Amino acid sequence: MTNLEQALLFATIAGAAMPLGALAAVRERLQSDWLEAEFRHSVIAFGGGVLLAAIALVLVPEGVRDLPPWACLAAFAAGGIIAFIADRAIERRGGAAAQLMAMLLDFVPEALAMGAMLAQRSQAGVLLALLIGLQNLPEGFNAYRELQATRRHNPAMLIAAFVLLVPLGPAAAWIGMTVLEAHPYALSMIMLFAAGGILYLTFQDIAPQVRLDRHWAPPLGAVGGFLLGLAGSFIVA
Repeated sequence: MTNLEQALLFATIAGAAMPLGALAAVRERLQSDWLEAEFRHSVIAFGGGVLLAAIALVLVPEGVRDLPPWACLAAFAAGGIIAFIADRAIERRGGAAAQLMAMLLDFVPEALAMGAMLAQRSQAGVLLALLIGLQNLPEGFNAYRELQATRRHNPAMLIAAFVLLVPLGPAAAWIGMTVLEAHPYALSMIMLFAAGGILYLTFQDIAPQVRLDRHWAPPLGAVGGFLLGLAGSFIVA
């Protein structure tokens, strides 16, 4: 199997975790209302922790490697500002898609990076593909629950929409391997832009949904998500 075929396969598998997470949200029904609320908030927290791990351990460290400081700051700030504008526009229209935006801001840049890494270091690229898949499971779960909470979407149509997002991964991996591997500045700008957007969405829309008075599992979920990313960084190193 060539590096390109490997990149397309891994990106497809990682992307398939999004509709799988959404399917888990469809099936998730617990006997106790308290337990269901605790579980749902814990998954949201876990997804937030994983997103923070992606910022701190993948997107920012890789992004700052090839850019001067001013370009790093500009790209990161631009990501946060654009996410703010998009979030406000969605809110004015009565929508709820912050988790979906965060998921795509995470998935697409990391798939781009995975393609570029597989062109050079196959083992690191394989690990990144695994981490992307693990991130997409809780993010798919949370994005489905957030969208379904508006009561405007047919569940089958939502799942179909998540399935249609899967090809974004292989497309991004192909671009990363064939185009951006030779243009590290552009790849770094994309990763930092995404990091700024994810950070805004995490604290504006995802973190406030986590809080439940006198419940300890949700914060532990955030710690678990970050711990997962930290463990992956040690393996890469």
